Amino acid sequence: MKRMIIQGGNRLSGEVTIGGAKNSTVALIPAAILADTPVEFDTVPDILDVHNLMIILESMNVKSSFTHGFLEIDPTQIIEAELPSKAIKSLRASYYFMGALLGRFHRATLTFPGGDNIGPRPIDQHLKAFKALGASVSENNGTVHLDAPNGLHGTRIFLDMVSVGATINTILASVRAEGTTVIENAAKEPEIIDLATFLNNMGAQIRGAGTDTIRITGVDTLQSMNTHTIIADRIESGTYLAMAAAVGDGVMVHNVIPEHLESFTSKMIEMGVDLQIDSDKIYVPRVKHLKAIHVKTMPFPGFATDLQQPLTPLMSLAEGDSTVVDTIYPKRVKHIPELQKMGMKIEAHDGMIVIKHTDHLHGAEVTAGEIRAGASLTIAGLMAEGTTVINNAGNILRGYDRIVWKLNRLGAKVSIEDDSSVKI
Repeated sequence: MKRMIIQGGNRLSGEVTIGGAKNSTVALIPAAILADTPVEFDTVPDILDVHNLMIILESMNVKSSFTHGFLEIDPTQIIEAELPSKAIKSLRASYYFMGALLGRFHRATLTFPGGDNIGPRPIDQHLKAFKALGASVSENNGTVHLDAPNGLHGTRIFLDMVSVGATINTILASVRAEGTTVIENAAKEPEIIDLATFLNNMGAQIRGAGTDTIRITGVDTLQSMNTHTIIADRIESGTYLAMAAAVGDGVMVHNVIPEHLESFTSKMIEMGVDLQIDSDKIYVPRVKHLKAIHVKTMPFPGFATDLQQPLTPLMSLAEGDSTVVDTIYPKRVKHIPELQKMGMKIEAHDGMIVIKHTDHLHGAEVTAGEIRAGASLTIAGLMAEGTTVINNAGNILRGYDRIVWKLNRLGAKVSIEDDSSVKI
């Protein structure tokens, strides 16, 4: 078990550069197996999810190499094989291999994916789409079997709820299907546009990504001609912006896409943070006074569910009561009892999280129940007096590119240890 050790009380200053988007990367890597040529990605975040996806690729005889943000994948010798259940269960995004394998081989067998436990996230919309494209679907003892012996055929699919995962999986399954597929009520997230850009550059015909109606005309082959640079991670960006406002003396955040962060930065500005927003960077000055705000998470372009937890420590510094209503994952509350251990005045009731002004946080031994809860605890640990030990720190490393190195460059004192004997 990995633990993150944080010596609190150090103010942060300097510059930090945001990595490629995790939520793009975990879809792009499975998408690579649809190609008939090797593919290359740049600005790939160095996170555990990438290494787990590479293990899954290896099980299919797909060679990959990852160095300094550059990932090469060669699917030209791909074979059908049983995928390693441990790696599959380590991250939820492994379910994108369902759509990718179905698109490549017209069949797939996967155990149910794992990942963060933040409440029910059913894959019924994914399976509905696969059935509409012509695949039979069966489930047995936690394993999903997909089979389309007559191939996949374009059709019109209306998603009953806006789902990023179902939208991406439908694109992956239909990009090489016969005919035209229309996805209605599609998710609009930037990561979907990034995936469509990658596939279109290989010869796919995808139109409407970023809107609620996406049209995919199937093609026979996909061939990579250029390196695909992954978009900046808007969740990592928001996390560092909140961190800089909470414990910073002036931090410049580089490689951001401000248009992807408008719902988040507008809330920070509403709180009283004087953000200086440029075309690809944002400067966060030292903050002296904050006002309480009310946050309601929504599908993009609304306030991202992944950013409600990283913003929580900053909200605890505001005068008055701030509130969060998460309409995407109402059960996303694992951070609350852990923050309470550190002295934060926070509670959840009737589907609402209430954060009261808290003057003082103290170090404690806490547990990162999932990625964004871990980000929240990391920021709180930087704010707290004394030492904070975060158990299950692997969850943080799953989603944040070289986080310890980046924090220490800003002036924090953070380390990762495997020794289970570490005590406060």
